Amino acid sequence: MNRSDRSRTRRPLLLVAAATAAVLSGGCADDFSTSTPATPSRQAEVAERGASVMPFDLERTTHRFTKTDTGGVQTVVADDPQDTTQIGLIGQHLTAEVERFRRGDFTDPARIHGNEMPGLEALRKHGGRITLDYEATPDGGRVTYATSDAELRNALHHWFDAQVSDHGQHATR
Repeated sequence: MNRSDRSRTRRPLLLVAAATAAVLSGGCADDFSTSTPATPSRQAEVAERGASVMPFDLERTTHRFTKTDTGGVQTVVADDPQDTTQIGLIGQHLTAEVERFRRGDFTDPARIHGNEMPGLEALRKHGGRITLDYEATPDGGRVTYATSDAELRNALHHWFDAQVSDHGQHATR
């Protein structure tokens, strides 16, 4: 076999190796962690739908989504730590959401972000394999999501990324 023939034989193998490395390193089309935020019109639609689901004011609160090795932490805080109205509404909402999420009821996020929201279908089917804990904080509340299931952890991460993208200025990582 001459040099030219060997080169042609190796090219497809290199392509297969590169594709395999991309998959194994976690690179995938729905990885929102490196994507740009949703368009301003999408963010406006999400904010409008969110106002009918979340009782607190998005303009006076901030969502924080922190990924962890076992899932993640969602924190919602009042921008003014003295705003007891927003703090109370955050607590009421997160307490109710945790109870629904434990049962696999993710109707509210679907109403806000759509049924095709990344990670949502897997979360709906978690069947108790995600532990959810709510904790009141002085300025709002925190929900911790934990699972030993790698697929569910990844679904949570995609779900978090989609929320940060859709909520724009109202959410951070």
